[in-house]
Amino acid sequence: MEGEFRYRGRVITAAEVEFIRQLITQHPGANRRQLSLRLCEAWGWRQANGALRDMVCRGLMLELARAGHLELPSATHRHRNPSARRATSGTAVAPIFLDTTPLEVPLRVLRPLDFQQVRRTPEEPLFNDLLAQYHPLGYTRPVGEHLKYIVYAAGRPIACLAWSSAPRHLGARDRFIGWSAEARRRNIRFLAYNPR
Repeated sequence: MEGEFRYRGRVITAAEVEFIRQLITQHPGANRRQLSLRLCEAWGWRQANGALRDMVCRGLMLELARAGHLELPSATHRHRNPSARRATSGTAVAPIFLDTTPLEVPLRVLRPLDFQQVRRTPEEPLFNDLLAQYHPLGYTRPVGEHLKYIVYAAGRPIACLAWSSAPRHLGARDRFIGWSAEARRRNIRFLAYNPR
């Protein structure tokens, strides 16, 4: 590799690429995630909360492989993404049949409201399909870390709430807050974004 490789504003040197090649060679049975975790440990790549920056590291290794700078082991796991399958297959989302009779009662009659976090639960597909069917913008898969809630009243869903990582750069927000690039870098982790 001649010169340098840039990834997300970080310069990756030829020596660092060689380090990754050696890491792959030293762990021939490791999959991409295991290699990424080892690389994060070796380079001290951690998020503000202390977690390893696994996805960023995997993205770097994939870009280096695509550019021909290294060879990764074959992917061992394919993520199931129902949204992508729908988009490519042309299959429409099957309608969900729920009681949509208007609830014209005071809130105190509906109490208690039950807020259920459904991310990575069997209820997550219901959340996705409710948004796909009833939200004017439809459903799109959130980017980054995210939470999904379904609010139940009288045993039926009455609302869906989603929160995700805030976009790194959002001009109107950044101007309104008035923070510098350094302040944004330090504090972006404290913001959440309501995508739907």
